[in-house]
Amino acid sequence: MQLLIIRLSLIIFTLLFTNSCNEESASIPKPRGYFRIELPKHEYKEFNPENCPFKFEIPISALAVPDTNRLSENCWWYIVLPKVNGQLYFTYKDLNGEVNKYIEDTRTLVYKHTTKASSIDEILIETKSGIHGIVYDIGGDAASPLQFFVTDSTKHFLRAALYFNTEPNADSLAPVVEYTKQDINRLLESFQWK
Repeated sequence: MQLLIIRLSLIIFTLLFTNSCNEESASIPKPRGYFRIELPKHEYKEFNPENCPFKFEIPISALAVPDTNRLSENCWWYIVLPKVNGQLYFTYKDLNGEVNKYIEDTRTLVYKHTTKASSIDEILIETKSGIHGIVYDIGGDAASPLQFFVTDSTKHFLRAALYFNTEPNADSLAPVVEYTKQDINRLLESFQWK
């Protein structure tokens, strides 16, 4: 009787093992998934730093923090974006006739991302209030997906770079980048020199 049970068990095991090895039942790896991100409604407040020659609107949830790095200069700011786990770094310069130098410096910093970028689009901007500059939309897995500068070409130059506190991954960051671009567009539309 025991020999019969062992033989039946062996036959059943052999049938199950050989049946499970066909290609139709082989498991297929699933694509990597990402968490769903709940982004808040776009609402804004004015950012008007004392003793700085500019003002503009930022998201209500944003925190404006002065840059206290030993190399920082007057009117350098971090705009912390806690809802998207990122920040905008702002650097301001008095032009003193060096507009071309600062534009070229900005371009050089942007194009350092070419090793990871799949594209860099330069978008000329000019607002109703006469502010002009360039927005650099950087595609791919670059550390900074967007940078820009604005200037009046005679006295003022302001440069900004967007960074997220995570490993750059264009696919997973795409909704957050698009959301933040709307905030940056609002910033640029509301931007004024004082």
